[in-house]
Amino acid sequence: MKITYYGHSCTLVEHEAKRVIIDPFLSGNPPSGVSPENIEVDAVILTHGHDDHFGDCIDLARRNNCPIIAVYELAVFCSKKGVQADGLNIGGARKYDGFEVKLTSALHSSSVSDGDTWVYAGQPAGVLLTMGGHTFYHAGDTALFSDLRMIGEMNSIACAALPIGDALTMGPQDALLAAQWLRTPRVIPVHYNTFPGIEQDGQDFCNRLKQSGIEGYPLTSGQSLEI
Repeated sequence: MKITYYGHSCTLVEHEAKRVIIDPFLSGNPPSGVSPENIEVDAVILTHGHDDHFGDCIDLARRNNCPIIAVYELAVFCSKKGVQADGLNIGGARKYDGFEVKLTSALHSSSVSDGDTWVYAGQPAGVLLTMGGHTFYHAGDTALFSDLRMIGEMNSIACAALPIGDALTMGPQDALLAAQWLRTPRVIPVHYNTFPGIEQDGQDFCNRLKQSGIEGYPLTSGQSLEI
C-alpha cells in the first residue's frame, strides 16, 4: 500500500493497479501541488460534504468514469450532478474490485454548497480502506470520541490519517490519545496549516507520537508513505 498526501486532508491510496483518492481538495488548494487533471483513480471517497473535502470530486468522477463513495445523502447529491455515486452508511462496508470500504462514525458536521444554498449531506464519516491486505484509516474531520478505541480494537490499522488543526477538529493533544486508542503503528497528521486558525507544528506532533511508540509522518504535499 502506498499513501500519497496532497495537502489538507487529501490522500491518494494505491496498491498495484488500483488507486483511490479521499477528500480531493486540489484545485481550490494551491499547496496541494497537483491539478485534478493529472489524477487518475478508480474511485473517489468523501468523508463529508464541506468544500475543503468535497473539492474536485465531481470533476474527478466524471473524467475517470469512476464512482464517488460517500454516506448515502451525499452520494445522492453527487448523483444529481450526473456522476456515478455509491451510498453507504455509518458502519456499512462494501467490497469493490481490488479494495474494500467501510464507513465509521465521526464527530463533526456535514453540508455541501449548491449555489447560494447549503444542502444537508448526511452524517460525517471516517473511512476504513483496505487494499493489498493493509487497512488505512482516514478519520475525516472529527473530534475525539470514545468509539475510536472500539475502531482500534476491531481493526488492524496499518496507518491512520488524523486531523490535528484544532478549532474545527480535534487538536494535537486529542489526536495523540486517538492514535493510542486506534492501536496503529503509523500516523499521518492532516487538516492543519491550510488556512488561518488551524496552524500547528506537524513535526512536534510526530515527535510526541514517538514517545508513545507510534511513528508519525508529517508529509508535505506530494510525499508518500509505503507500507
